Amino acid sequence: MRQVIFKKVDKLVAISVLGAVLLAWGFLVGLDAFKIFLGEINDVGTGDYTLTKALVFTLLTVPRRAYQWFGYAALIGGLLGMGMLATSGELTALRAAGLSKFRICISVILSLTVLTGLTMLMGETIAPRGEQKAEALALTAKAKDVTIGKGGSLWARDGDTVINAKHGRTRGTLAGASVELSDVRVFEFTPEGQLTALSTAKTASHVEGQWTLNDVRRTEFAGTSATTTMQAQTKWHSELDPDVLSKSMIHPEYLAASDLSRNIDYMRRNHQDASSYERAYWGRIFYPFNVLVLAFCAVPFAFGALRTGGFGKRLFVGMALAISYYFFQSAVVSMGAVYNMNLAWANALPSLLLALAAVVYFRRHA
Repeated sequence: MRQVIFKKVDKLVAISVLGAVLLAWGFLVGLDAFKIFLGEINDVGTGDYTLTKALVFTLLTVPRRAYQWFGYAALIGGLLGMGMLATSGELTALRAAGLSKFRICISVILSLTVLTGLTMLMGETIAPRGEQKAEALALTAKAKDVTIGKGGSLWARDGDTVINAKHGRTRGTLAGASVELSDVRVFEFTPEGQLTALSTAKTASHVEGQWTLNDVRRTEFAGTSATTTMQAQTKWHSELDPDVLSKSMIHPEYLAASDLSRNIDYMRRNHQDASSYERAYWGRIFYPFNVLVLAFCAVPFAFGALRTGGFGKRLFVGMALAISYYFFQSAVVSMGAVYNMNLAWANALPSLLLALAAVVYFRRHA
C-alpha cells in the first residue's frame, strides 16, 4: 500500500515539475536563440551571408544552447512546479499524509533524472555537431578563404598558400589578446598549383601584429629532389586575419567529451597546456551531478515562505540561486586552473558543498 502511495506521489510531482521545467527550458532557450539571431542579422550582407543562413545558423546552435540552459531550467522549473503544488494545497496534503520533505525532493530528482540523461546524450551528439556545422556555415559565407574541417580543424587560404591547423585558441598575454594555432601545416603552391614547399610547426602564434612559427620543419621541393631544414622559431609572413581565425575556433565547452579527451591526450603528448580542455571535459563529466544537486537544493524553498509568495517570488529566488551558483562554480574552477588543482575536484567541489548544505537542512527540518 505504501509503495502504491509513493508511485502516485512520484507521478503527481513528475507531472507538475516536468511541465514547469519544459516551459522554463523553452523560454530560456528561445530567448537566447532570438538574441543570437538578432546579432547575426548585423552580419547579413558580409560576403555570402544571407538572412536564411543566419536563421539556419541559429537553428543549428539550438541543441547546444538547450544543453547549456537545461541546468537553470531544471532549477527554476523544479521550484515553480513545487510552488504550484504548494499553492494548490497538494504539497501540504502530502506532508500531512506523512511524507517527509526529503522523500518529496527525491520524487523531484527522480522525475528529472531521465530528462537529464537525454539532455546529456544530446550534448554529446547533435549539440557539438550542430555547433560545428553552424560555425562552418557562417565562416564559409563570411570569409571564403577560411573553413572548418572535421573535428574542428581549421583550413585557410592565403594567396598561393594553404594552411591547416588541428587546434586553435585565443589566449591573453601581457601584450594583449593573441591567437595560437597547434599542429600547423603550411602548403606553398605555384600559381599553376604545383607544391613547392611544406612546413610543419608545433605551434603558430600571432602576437603584436605578426605571426611566428615554433619548432618548424620545412621541406622544399625542386624537381625530383627535396631539401629539409629545421628551425626552432621563424617569422611567418602571412595575411591571415587573426580576428577571423578567432571567430572560427570552436570553444572547448562546445565539444563532446570524446573530442575533449582526444585533444587532452594530444596536447599532453606534445607538452602543451591542456587546462582549457580539461576544464571543459570535467565540466561535462559532472554535468548530470551538478544539475540534479542544484535542483535538489532549490526545492526546499517551496515548502516554506514560497507557498504564499506567488510566481514572481519563486522565479526571483530560482534565478538568484542559479546565478549565484554559476558564479561560485566558475570562480572555484578558475581558481583550480590557476593554482594547478585537480580539475576534477574543482568541478565537483561546488556541488559537494551544496549537497552538504542540503543534508544539513534536511537533518534540521525533517
